[in-house]
Amino acid sequence: MTAREYENFMLVRARTATLATVRADGRPHAAPIWFDLDGDILVFTTGESTVKGRNMRRDPRVSLCIDEEEPPFHFVVIEGKAELTAEDPDILRWATRIGGRYMGAERAEEYGRRNAVASELLVRVTPQKILAYKNISD
Repeated sequence: MTAREYENFMLVRARTATLATVRADGRPHAAPIWFDLDGDILVFTTGESTVKGRNMRRDPRVSLCIDEEEPPFHFVVIEGKAELTAEDPDILRWATRIGGRYMGAERAEEYGRRNAVASELLVRVTPQKILAYKNISD
């Protein structure tokens, strides 16, 4: 994919990403997340007591996979480092934006307030490597 195709694929509609983190014993942990982009930075929220939250606090290396499950099949894999912030002043704005992206504008504020609580972390993933392919079955 070109950079424009990559951005379009990531933003044209809400897609769930699978986030992979590293457990303390080295085993992988994968979980679905909702996300948005801030330029090249992938942004999402997570609870600080979740497995993924604890894993990223200890080891910020992550991998994300976003795919299209219908032919001709496309996917993006992002490897990067996560920066987590507690009580981030931007969490309500991002949680609302992400909530609206996945649940629609009419429910954006509801989801924003639900996910912008004291126990939530704002996560920003800076890509270090991006693999983006389209039309895999062609």
